[in-house]
Amino acid sequence: MAPLRKLLLPGAIAVLASAAPALAQRGWGGPGWGPMMPPPGAYAMLDHGHDPREGKVEAVHYLANSPGIAELGHGPVAVASAPGNMSMGAEEATYESALADQLVKAGYRTDAPKSAAGQLVEFVVSHDEVQPPEPPHSPVSGEVTMVGGNRGSGVGMALAVDLSKPAKALISTRLLARIRNAATHELLWEGHAEIVTRDGDKYWTAQAIATKLAAALFRNFPKPD
Repeated sequence: MAPLRKLLLPGAIAVLASAAPALAQRGWGGPGWGPMMPPPGAYAMLDHGHDPREGKVEAVHYLANSPGIAELGHGPVAVASAPGNMSMGAEEATYESALADQLVKAGYRTDAPKSAAGQLVEFVVSHDEVQPPEPPHSPVSGEVTMVGGNRGSGVGMALAVDLSKPAKALISTRLLARIRNAATHELLWEGHAEIVTRDGDKYWTAQAIATKLAAALFRNFPKPD
């Protein structure tokens, strides 16, 4: 998501002359005043930046202490959503497809009937709001600074015009997957991966998030962390 910036328009800096006309002619930048400089604090860059959490993936994997783990990465496997899954319809199919792609890369066969599968992959997708959307921005804001000295006084003004849209909420998406022996239901492997993205970000579609999370889950499969 592109940074949301504020454009600063410096206001005119007016010098209020002292009682002596000679001092009034000097003004800012005149002899004895040095280079023309704005009053302290008259300028400030205001920036709605990219949140450092966006797009980063954290993944954890667990391997069972069982002889059955020798079968991981081999033979036919079936994929199915488990209770608690928040994805439905097209989104559920997207995650199922992303997991199937990674399972094939890991050495499994996903083309066999579920009844013939030796292992079962259960997955759960969940979403949580980790940061609410920003409130509406004030389109115009500013500040006035006054400075003074023995040769006169000055007034500085900075006007900030904010034409950016408020940032939408940050959403955490978590993908949990468990691999069980289809006949005995013994848990052989478990992994979960999580990513934070901006709600409505056109780059982070459901497909992009599912692909990223599934790849993180099966990195170095079936080794644990």
